[in-house]
Amino acid sequence: MPPGPQGELAAEWAGRLWRAVEAGDEYVALKTVRDALDAGLEPESVLLDVIGAVQHRVGVEWAADRMSVAAEHAATAISDRAVAALPPQENPEPRGRVTVACVDGEWHALPARLLTEVLRLRGWQVDYLGAQVPSSHLVSPLHRTGSETVALSSSLPTRLPTAHAAITACQAAGAPVMVGGAAFGPGGRYARVLGAQAWAPDARAAADRLAEGIPLPAGGRPAGELPHLRDQEYTMVKRSSRELVRATFSGLEKRCPAMADYSEAQRERTAEDLAHIVDFLGAALYVDDVGLFTGFLGWTSDILAARGVPPASLLPGLDLLDEQLRDFPRTRNLLARGREAVEERC
Repeated sequence: MPPGPQGELAAEWAGRLWRAVEAGDEYVALKTVRDALDAGLEPESVLLDVIGAVQHRVGVEWAADRMSVAAEHAATAISDRAVAALPPQENPEPRGRVTVACVDGEWHALPARLLTEVLRLRGWQVDYLGAQVPSSHLVSPLHRTGSETVALSSSLPTRLPTAHAAITACQAAGAPVMVGGAAFGPGGRYARVLGAQAWAPDARAAADRLAEGIPLPAGGRPAGELPHLRDQEYTMVKRSSRELVRATFSGLEKRCPAMADYSEAQRERTAEDLAHIVDFLGAALYVDDVGLFTGFLGWTSDILAARGVPPASLLPGLDLLDEQLRDFPRTRNLLARGREAVEERC
């Protein structure tokens, strides 16, 4: 949020936009962002401190179980329309060319869209590729457009393996890579692990970092392999993920008699939760970071508590996974630390 009068003005208009989004009123939402511009709020602030701030609040409300998935999707659609409805601004002095995309499997495209519009406001020519871009489809436009830098966005740590593939592919094509989004961890810790040239916590910081210039990979070589993956634990867990989920679900049915009374929706939710646990276990193995897995389980515990489900319900599933993966020491350490994180919240 910008300091001074602009910050106060942005907060006021963010409140108005939130009320429109909460009500699902797209007409009022679009009028609100136009009125904010007419009131003297700078376009970049409208994008980040009004639309972006409201979208952040949408995520908070969903996590607290005060907004349904359908309402969250509707709110995101309104935010996307609000970005598109902003009138074009006079282009400043051109700076260069940037490709902005979400990594393969990443559907949360609004952060990348906001970055795109901020960069355009600052004079960059942007090739915006949108959500879920496979690495091969990302590299082809680089050769065609001569883009100087690639900015990759990802919100989910489970996409880190595909992010690594995208980073490596872009660097092999001669383009330095800047990454951003919650997937890359506090302070961008996983950006460094995966060999990205730069990381930015938000769109403003990303635009500032691009203005400084991002050098090509040292020696023109892409990021190398991750030595800890040589133990093959990530590969084995990834390949057997579906069977792990099925076996764990079956084991839970035997250990938890109450599951016999679950509705179909409850059974589906349980299977989804197990799949998420296995996915995050794999991501933590990939970057060799215990905190990724324990952080996810802590967050999940809080989400369950907000929905009236005791966090201890996670423990039997972790125990069953541990029994199936007893030949994988790095994986079992993650599961043990994850169990401790859940028990702290019980």
